[in-house]
Amino acid sequence: MEQKGRKALITGASGLVGGHALGLLLADPGCSQVASLGRRTLELKDPKLRQAVVDFDKLELAGPFDCDEAFCCLGTTIRKAGSQEAFRKIDFEATLAFARLAKRSGATRFYLVSSTGADARSRVFYSRVKGEIEAALHAVGFDTLVILRPSLLLGERSESRPLERFASAILPRLSFLFQGPLRSYRPIKAEVVARAMVHAAAQGLGSQNLDSERIEELAARRAR
Repeated sequence: MEQKGRKALITGASGLVGGHALGLLLADPGCSQVASLGRRTLELKDPKLRQAVVDFDKLELAGPFDCDEAFCCLGTTIRKAGSQEAFRKIDFEATLAFARLAKRSGATRFYLVSSTGADARSRVFYSRVKGEIEAALHAVGFDTLVILRPSLLLGERSESRPLERFASAILPRLSFLFQGPLRSYRPIKAEVVARAMVHAAAQGLGSQNLDSERIEELAARRAR
């Protein structure tokens, strides 16, 4: 059932998935207002949109914002962050701080863009941090927690990521290899992830983890 009059809070809207998600929320007649939190103001004007420039190290001082649901599209790479510590500061600490702010602001539903392979027990640092933030979010106590675990994201980024560009050019041509158990590792468009996330919110879907295959299914429903 389509949920009307929803008030959304989003962070990471300057990023690949977040930018698409923000646009979809603003275009969604069932969403009455959107508050976007970031380190800088976006060059975007819309009567539904409220923007707030925040310090992610001091999110406990921000808000609260009036919202029913929150979308977290924060994320970086260890290479871009510069160190494992800096990566964790964004993908774990800032994400958890945003979730707590959302909870304090009235959000009962939370949507997170995580990653394929997220596992708090993983030996791979990136996957371990992703798994740890997922576990931490469960403890925050949202009525609904939807975690999207896409594989390699395809789309135009503002910053240069040579290895991702190379993989984005080659892997789609090898999609026939990603069958059966490997299907969840198939590259996926960032726009598709955003569409699935907004659709999950609009339809009031319950708590669940979504791999790339399930994300594509939800996105297809949104597009109809």
